[in-house]
Amino acid sequence: MTHNNLSTTLEHLMLTRRSCRAFLPDELPQELIERILDTSQRTASWCNTQPWQLTITRAEGTDRLRKALYVAASLGGAQTNGSSDIAFPDAYEGIYLERRRDAAIQLFNAMGIEKNNKAERELNALRNFELFGAPHLVIVSAPSALGTYGAMDCAAWVSNFMLVALSHGVASIAQASLARYSDLLHRYLSIDQNNKVVCGISFGLADTAHPANNFLTTRATIGTYVKWVDN
Repeated sequence: MTHNNLSTTLEHLMLTRRSCRAFLPDELPQELIERILDTSQRTASWCNTQPWQLTITRAEGTDRLRKALYVAASLGGAQTNGSSDIAFPDAYEGIYLERRRDAAIQLFNAMGIEKNNKAERELNALRNFELFGAPHLVIVSAPSALGTYGAMDCAAWVSNFMLVALSHGVASIAQASLARYSDLLHRYLSIDQNNKVVCGISFGLADTAHPANNFLTTRATIGTYVKWVDN
């Protein structure tokens, strides 16, 4: 494949990737999941530590965890910080708050949810903990001793996993919200207590007819986030 074809393919994946918020229930073949994992393992990491530790659910394992997460979130509230291993942002301010609000508004519009309908918004937030109906979930964790850089390496892996998955027709969504219930994840999935839960990724085949999958969030232009230094 030529460089032009490679760049065109990568650009297509980057421009069309979206967070899938409605999945079909069909499980993926084990060979396909392993192929995606093998390719994603080429992710660059600090000193080649490859710190990401993955716990992947299938079949009843997904449904069991889905129910437990939904109950916990329903009782504690979808927006609670729960027992996260890694601190969540102290606040969203300025442009970061605007972008967060804009993404939420686009989703609400796609779903037909009125901006001031708090009950519907809360129910929609709880769909995170139903894993949007996905048949599979990856919980990504990293050894606590590797600190911020271990988490950064995991973030790079998450991005690559989602792109590789998309190249095989597999949809996904990265979910920091699941890390709000790290205690539950450690307990249900026997995740090493010396590891910090970074995030989850729900994945499977997209339900393309669902309205939640019919929009793309906007992106900032180069001039808003790049500073050029010439001398």
